[in-house]
Amino acid sequence: MNTTAKPKHIGRNISRIRELRGMKQEALAIAIGVSQQYVSSIEGSENVDEEKLNAIAEVLGVSAEAIKNYSDEGVINYFNTFTENDFSNIQGAIVGNVNTCTFNPLDKLIEAYEENKKLYERLLQADKDKIEYLENFIKEKYPL
Repeated sequence: MNTTAKPKHIGRNISRIRELRGMKQEALAIAIGVSQQYVSSIEGSENVDEEKLNAIAEVLGVSAEAIKNYSDEGVINYFNTFTENDFSNIQGAIVGNVNTCTFNPLDKLIEAYEENKKLYERLLQADKDKIEYLENFIKEKYPL
């Protein structure tokens, strides 16, 4: 009987982390500059080249090692460590093991807003460039 461990399926791990982040394949594809079909093929692959893995990890907000070592059991165990009753009295003095947020959610919201604003400005500039090009083309083709 062979007891060697089956290698991790990196593509499946990427898919699970992406889903946990609430991200669609298309959004990941845009973020790393590939097509949605390419992301689908990556998620179906057991192995992913390091360069793409690092790019994907950055977009997903995790390390490449976290993707390689991801397990559903680990996620379940992590969430099972949270307790609902960490209050010692009615005023809510906290005691015991407390899981606190390691980031300010408002900072994350502002960060997302800034990223969306930059994307919007790039799209707007691209549209302005297209309009300028078309106006010049029309002027050259149909002079007054």
